[in-house]
Amino acid sequence: MSLIKGETGEWEIVLGLEVHAQVISDAKLFSGAPTTFGADPNTQVSLVDAAMPGMLPVINERCVEQAIRTGLGLNAKINLRSIFDRKNYFYQDLPQGYQISQYKDPIVGEGVVEIDLDGGVTKKIGIERLHLEQDAGKSMHDQHPSQTYVDLNRSGVALMEIVSRPDMRSADEAAAYLTKLRSIVRYLGTCDGNMDEGSMRCDVNVSVRRPGGELGTRCEIKNVNSIRFVKQAIEYEARRQVEVIEGGGTIKQETRNFDPGRGETRSSRSKEDAQDYRYFPDPDLLPLIFTQDYVDQIRATLPELPDARKNRYIKDYGLSPYDAGVLTAEKATAEFFEAVARGRDAKQAANLVTGDFFAMLNRRGATFETSPISAANLGKLLDLQADGTISGRIAKDLFVAMEETGKDPAVLVEERGLKQVTDTGAIEAAIKAVIDANPGQLAAYKAKPTLFGWFVGQVMKSTGGKANPKVVNELLKKALDA
Repeated sequence: MSLIKGETGEWEIVLGLEVHAQVISDAKLFSGAPTTFGADPNTQVSLVDAAMPGMLPVINERCVEQAIRTGLGLNAKINLRSIFDRKNYFYQDLPQGYQISQYKDPIVGEGVVEIDLDGGVTKKIGIERLHLEQDAGKSMHDQHPSQTYVDLNRSGVALMEIVSRPDMRSADEAAAYLTKLRSIVRYLGTCDGNMDEGSMRCDVNVSVRRPGGELGTRCEIKNVNSIRFVKQAIEYEARRQVEVIEGGGTIKQETRNFDPGRGETRSSRSKEDAQDYRYFPDPDLLPLIFTQDYVDQIRATLPELPDARKNRYIKDYGLSPYDAGVLTAEKATAEFFEAVARGRDAKQAANLVTGDFFAMLNRRGATFETSPISAANLGKLLDLQADGTISGRIAKDLFVAMEETGKDPAVLVEERGLKQVTDTGAIEAAIKAVIDANPGQLAAYKAKPTLFGWFVGQVMKSTGGKANPKVVNELLKKALDA
């Protein structure tokens, strides 16, 4: 729990998130229009999306299936009967004058998401509901000095609105929840989670209260499109509310926008209640009714999800909870790691992937797809160490060469003569040369055996790091103590 220290005492933040996740589907929720991101304005609009007279919505079964998959991934109840409602409000980019959404009978009911916090602590965040709805269009205010243009490409795109319970108590918890939610939908293949493209957006409900006291009045911060901005918006808004209350004012239930440039929230409009939207069942759409068998068939296709994969890595591979969490946060990361670790020492593979390999990706701004080092070659690097072909020191140099060339490490070992020296005769000769050249250090060693490491370093240096370290240690000990 993160408390805010005000002038009159401590305050507790209470947070709930409404996440709008765009469904991965080639067509919109109620029409066959495409959903490709970045298309020219108004080029992906059917007559249904534009609300032309007489046009009727037709449900997209793929979107329904994706919503059920997501609900199952959230350990939530799937409602076998759900209803689409009309949510009535006016906005220039909402052609019908209403949004087709779900109100009292959503497709998915209560669920739970477990989040990972600092210190290995976990916390369960309740899911209140997930419902399907159509997106609105987009108002474009920067195309003309005095007019607003409207792009309807997004109109009718299928959204899953995932509503949490007010179980979060800090900006860090909200960030962890949003991170885990994005990870789950990506594993499931139901939403790409690209917040910078608007396919995942977040409305943040913020209120403050005395620790453990009655809930305060909440304000909703609309359409925040990055986890960093979510944290900034929460911290600013909670502090603002505390200052208002301690200054003798009252918090008004309202919708606010977050200005990332100034790092502050601004009032947008008074917050509507459900009755203001005049919800009623859409007369053009029949209730959605499923059989349990249909839901079970979808359940059978679910992949191994992040929490289950993390627990498997801890149990089967002996990884720490932290490393397992890092490696399973994204499906692509987990699959890359498993390709490297298959048939090898998993801990060594984890250290290599999360260490040198991740550092290389960050340095180059690369992804798994554009990395010059493949999972197969990274695994071969571990094999060369395991069979004694190269030492740990040579492996560091070889990794750099692999990054520069993209070549198979075994090929590089041959081309550059990097094979580890295991010939005891050659190593004994190198040891003798080092000892003969440093009589002063030899005398010092006799009085202070901790200088052994210095001799090891000199021998390794004289062999270009190619000598087998284990053999060097054994033979050097004999030579120095003779």
